[in-house]
Amino acid sequence: MNCILFDDSTRNRLLPFTHTRPVADIRCGILTMRERWELCLQQPTSSLTINYLQKVFPLNAGADNTYINAAVFATPQLAAAIAQLGTGQALIKGAQLLAFRTNDELINFENLSSVITAYSQQHYSHEIYSLNHVWNIFSYNDDAIKNDYTLLTKGRTSQPIPNGVMVQGADKLFIEDGAVINAGCIINAETGPIYIGKDAEIMEGCLIRGPFAMCSHSVLKMGAKIYGATTLGPGCKAGGEISNAVFFANSNKGHDGFLGNAVIGEWCNLGADTNCSNLKNNYDEVKIWDEYINKSVRTGLTFCGLLMGDHSKCSINTMFNTGTIVGVSCNIFGSGFPEKFIPSFCWGGSDGLTTYKLDRAMDTAGRMMARRDKTLSAEEKEIYRHIFDNTETQRRIFADHKMN
Repeated sequence: MNCILFDDSTRNRLLPFTHTRPVADIRCGILTMRERWELCLQQPTSSLTINYLQKVFPLNAGADNTYINAAVFATPQLAAAIAQLGTGQALIKGAQLLAFRTNDELINFENLSSVITAYSQQHYSHEIYSLNHVWNIFSYNDDAIKNDYTLLTKGRTSQPIPNGVMVQGADKLFIEDGAVINAGCIINAETGPIYIGKDAEIMEGCLIRGPFAMCSHSVLKMGAKIYGATTLGPGCKAGGEISNAVFFANSNKGHDGFLGNAVIGEWCNLGADTNCSNLKNNYDEVKIWDEYINKSVRTGLTFCGLLMGDHSKCSINTMFNTGTIVGVSCNIFGSGFPEKFIPSFCWGGSDGLTTYKLDRAMDTAGRMMARRDKTLSAEEKEIYRHIFDNTETQRRIFADHKMN
């Protein structure tokens, strides 16, 4: 049986992160949505997603396929229910499609919704969680870390706590092989579990409150102050003050400055003393720009900070306003607050925005990735060309424009 994680219209509410990946490859908690499903299913998965992403994230379908909603958080209980589906059956929760089983190899992203109506519907009675809005990535991170911690550490023994490290709640701290925690760190796992991944490093003098997750090869810089619920994805480097933020992978916030209630994609860099507001001065509800429907939407949140797409950068002393959305491959700099929505491939700041030319953006991406022995494939470059071409109208509208 082939297990396929499918995108539906939810992906439109998860921009800018779904510009460059299927929903399955969004990180929330310790794991991505895909990694969690593969752990619960005990088998690999492929993706059904929008056409321009499909070459890089190929679909592996055959005579027996189980399609699973990638936006839904996997649990062993839900995985067991999906495994019981027969051909022609669909598992639903209210109006939400969770999974279906079929021998049809011709299902694609465009006709997904229409083919399900003919399936026999099975109702799932237990509670589920799913990514319905982009801000869910950080707002669900607390519970996601706790649940992932249980999945990853069950029946296993942590590496010992090094000398010179002060820990409260040691039974909720798990240290993987090769991880290093240097002297002078204070770790409080009583407020939530703390997971230190393989070959990760916590430098001297860090202050950490759980829940907190460091994935493989991530680094916490000296004297960092970390509040839960925060995740550093693989290869990330972080310092300064961070609260309830999710870093996907290979991104840097290496210096002082505040980041809270935030999501940072892959291959991003926040310059020294970058500060990001996560609370309005009048304590009002935060609204953010939804680039799919081209209008401001309510989040229902009092705290909401920066959401930055892959390969975007900002310079030293950059300031971001509450609820700012930065697209893919942007270069932000200058004094004052830039716009609260910055379309993909923009260059500039509060004094105005121009187009960040595709070849220059790809050169920068290549240089950053080369530092970690990575490269962009030809197929990946085509994804960025598609994003560049399809966000041209947004750039034209927002260039040198002050949003109210």
